[in-house]
Amino acid sequence: MDEFKKNMKESTGFRVFIYLIALLVCSLIGGAISFFLAEGNNIDKLKLGQAISSALIFIAPPLILYAFTRSQPIREIGFRKYNSAWMLLIGVALMFVSLPLTNLLTSWNEKMDFGTMFEALEAMLKQMEETAADFTERMLQVDTIGGLLVNLLVIALIPAIGEELTFRGMLQQSLTKRINNVHVAVLISAFIFSFIHLQFYGFLPRMFLGMILGYMFYYSGSLWTSILMHFVNNGAAVVVGYLEHKGLTNVDYEHFGETSNIWLLLLSLVFTVGLIVLSNKINIKYGRKQ
Repeated sequence: MDEFKKNMKESTGFRVFIYLIALLVCSLIGGAISFFLAEGNNIDKLKLGQAISSALIFIAPPLILYAFTRSQPIREIGFRKYNSAWMLLIGVALMFVSLPLTNLLTSWNEKMDFGTMFEALEAMLKQMEETAADFTERMLQVDTIGGLLVNLLVIALIPAIGEELTFRGMLQQSLTKRINNVHVAVLISAFIFSFIHLQFYGFLPRMFLGMILGYMFYYSGSLWTSILMHFVNNGAAVVVGYLEHKGLTNVDYEHFGETSNIWLLLLSLVFTVGLIVLSNKINIKYGRKQ
């Protein structure tokens, strides 16, 4: 019987089943709560609904899956000690030095044209993007430090924890074990990470971000690294949006770090690749946490 239970827990089909059931139940609960809080279109209630929904959809299902199928769920999903404190510093630095490249990819992505054959699809995607942008703009318009902290929680911290749990801790690790190729696993999980946001005109930069997060998670051996990086990426936009709304800067949070200077772009590329290579060297020196 014990052997049967062990085989069931290791079965891909069983694990997918547990995850989908958890995701379905949590999504229904999160959707119901969000729908209830959306009544009246009050921005504070909308933020609360967003926080609860995000936690239920991205944090709860992978934790439930690992609780059912792993003997050490917290550790095995990725909450291990990082193999070197340098990884945290490198991760934070990467989020800033890669900004020019990220914005360049955003610019390329926004210029993509579907052609006349897909005009209706393109119009629908642009409408979705504008709706999402308007909602984000409303959320960012706060005047107090308390409001800023709430935004850092709702827009930066909860998504950072949830999306890293789902896409790096669960998906990327599972793919790495199944196909035994970390590069393919990082690429696939980054693609799905970007696709699931359903924002086509931000697909390339988000996939690029997903790849950086994926490699840093793998090289550091810990979700703490990619969660910190993800939080810094989201948090920087929240802080810049706050400062812009307060009139303390004229920098648009959507174009923070943008440049057309070819030398700065090349420098961004060199530092981004260099820091990832350095992370790999640290990984080899200290050994990735298992």
